[in-house]
Amino acid sequence: GGRVKFTTTLSPPAKPFVSVSWTFNRVNIITSTTVNITNADHKDRISLNRTTGSLELWNLGLRDQGEYRVSIIPDGALELQGATTLDVYVLLSAATITSPPATLIAGISSTNLTCKAAGNISCIQWIKDGLPLSPSNNIIFSADNRTVYLSPVQDIDNGEYDCLVSNPVSNRTASHNLTVNFGPQNISIDGPLAASTGYRVTLSCSADSIPPATFTWMFNRTETGVNNTLYVIERMEALHIGNYTCTATNNITGLKDSVVYNALCKVRQLELCDLALYLYFVFHILSLDNKLQT
Repeated sequence: GGRVKFTTTLSPPAKPFVSVSWTFNRVNIITSTTVNITNADHKDRISLNRTTGSLELWNLGLRDQGEYRVSIIPDGALELQGATTLDVYVLLSAATITSPPATLIAGISSTNLTCKAAGNISCIQWIKDGLPLSPSNNIIFSADNRTVYLSPVQDIDNGEYDCLVSNPVSNRTASHNLTVNFGPQNISIDGPLAASTGYRVTLSCSADSIPPATFTWMFNRTETGVNNTLYVIERMEALHIGNYTCTATNNITGLKDSVVYNALCKVRQLELCDLALYLYFVFHILSLDNKLQT
C-alpha cells in the first residue's frame, strides 16, 4: 500500500536522454524513448522522471520486492546502468504462541512453543518472565527462532513466555503461560524449638509444589486425622512430646515427601520454682526428723 521512489544520481542533461528503461527481476516494466511502453502489471502505478531517470512506484505489495535495474542512454554518450533491491514489508498482526495441549511433569514431559504472526517476520525474540530466554541443557531454538523446544521440562520452566516479532515497519508481542507440574520438594515444618506446658503450639508444614500439595500429619507414627498445612496443639502437655511427621503429596506428579519435627516440652518457670520450694521443705523436714530421732 505504500510508495517508493528510485532516485538516480544524474542531473538533467542539456539534451534529453535517448532512452530510459527500468526492469524488475529482469522483466521490463517501462521503456521510454519517444513514447513510453509500460508493463501491464505496473500500469497506473508508476511514474518516470524522464530528465533524471528516476522512477516512482506506489500501491506496493509483496509482489514488488526484488531487484530493480535502470539503463539510460544519454545523447551522444555511453549507456549508464544502475541497480537496487527493494524489500517490501507488511504490517505484522495477530501474533500468537501455540503449544501442544498436555499435562507437563518436570523431568518427564517435553513440549514446544511456536511463535506465529500475520505478515513477513524479520526478527523473533523470546522472553521469559521479563528476561531474554537463552539456550540451555533442555532448551533448544529452531533455526528460524520461531520454535522453542523444552526437553524435558523442569520446574524452573514455569512462567510467562513472550515472543516479540518485528520487521522494519512494525512489531507485535504474544504471551503464553506455561505450567509445569512438579514436587513436592523442599518440604519443611516451622515451629518452636521447645514449647512450655499449658501454651498453644502451632506447627506449619510447607513444600514447593505445582499444583499445591495436600498435607497429612502423624504423631509418633500414628495418623492424626489432620489434613492441612497447620497442626495445632491447643495446650502443650508432656503427652504431646514426640515426633510429628508431615507428608506432602502432589496428586498430578504422584510424588510425596515427608519431614519429621521433634516437639520438646519445657516446664514453666513458675512450676520450677514451686518444685524447688517443695524439695526445700521436704529436705528440711527430713533433716529435722533425723535430729529428733538422734
